[in-house]
Amino acid sequence: MARIHVTDRDGESRVVEGTVGVSVMETLRELENGVEALCGGMCSCATCHSYIDPAWWDRLPPRSPEEDELLGELEHVRDHSRLTCQVRFSERLDGLALTIAPEE
Repeated sequence: MARIHVTDRDGESRVVEGTVGVSVMETLRELENGVEALCGGMCSCATCHSYIDPAWWDRLPPRSPEEDELLGELEHVRDHSRLTCQVRFSERLDGLALTIAPEE
């Protein structure tokens, strides 16, 4: 089982099972206090914004120009911000740690 360590907006931490081959957003939107994912993963709303633990940053694909543009419009963006709809979960990401960003 591949896992994701999630800290939600209330500061509650939990370990959830990630689904290999789908976006991290898919897992996070199923959680109580997860992400909204209003656009369904089309990289057009930023409601799946999360902060990736820096230890995992180099294992992720680079951000696309579209993702950079959306993140640039957010108030709570950080160096390790990602839209989780743009991160496909894989065995390589087993143990990924992230914090769901505040709502914008």
